[in-house]
Amino acid sequence: MAAWPDFYPCTCIAVDAQAYGSNNDRRQSEIQHDLPRLLDRAARGAGLDRAQWQIQRKGDEQLAVRPVDGKEPRLVDDYIRHLVAELREYNAQRVPEARMRLRAVIHQGLVELADNGFAGTAVVATARLLNARPLYDALATHPGADLALLLSDEIFRSTVAGSHTTLTPEDFTRVTVQVKEYEATAWLRVPVLGAPAVTAHELRTAETRKPADPAAGEPTTIRPEPAATGGSSGMGISNEYRADKINVTNVAGPVDARGAVFGFGSAGG
Repeated sequence: MAAWPDFYPCTCIAVDAQAYGSNNDRRQSEIQHDLPRLLDRAARGAGLDRAQWQIQRKGDEQLAVRPVDGKEPRLVDDYIRHLVAELREYNAQRVPEARMRLRAVIHQGLVELADNGFAGTAVVATARLLNARPLYDALATHPGADLALLLSDEIFRSTVAGSHTTLTPEDFTRVTVQVKEYEATAWLRVPVLGAPAVTAHELRTAETRKPADPAAGEPTTIRPEPAATGGSSGMGISNEYRADKINVTNVAGPVDARGAVFGFGSAGG
């Protein structure tokens, strides 16, 4: 396990299971046993070794701290991608009420290994980001998502904006986080959707906006994807055709597409 003297530049990775307190005793126990295993498998898939991280465990929550070593883009990109895949496979074997859904945060700054945990404003900022309203809103707005990710502005600019990942700035939504005394810009993404996150507030705002008038020079409003419909739970598949939302992906070699849904068509309709 990596250790360092005094305050040292580190990356903080925090996750928290959504709605943990509403579960019964056995389900809480299951989450506490399964969460570390999912995180370990995701790290191995990304070529990272969590045994070398300093980890603070707290029931349904974990805060991991590791020295900055140039692998931060892999954390933002590969680690989160593998974690989403692990959650998808895990939740596919459970009823909807037993799904594990995570809020995740990545931040960086100076951290000291103290006698009772971690010391430093970077750790405090990570905790504030993990409790940010936009994260809760993202999971509430997208019930089909297993994870919502929030990057601090520092991490976003040094990895995504710096073109060190396969992600682009357009994959994220800029949000303002205000928790207690903490206020900062952060960047939100719901990875499973492959699109910028839309918070509940933005969804309500978009629904009340009038359509743009190109003749009057008004900008076109970017609207969120339509909510899934069907079924007594309100979850299902929307069959609405959205030509402006087509994504084309060219893939070479074998692909693990468990749980994926493919559609085929032509550009002409």
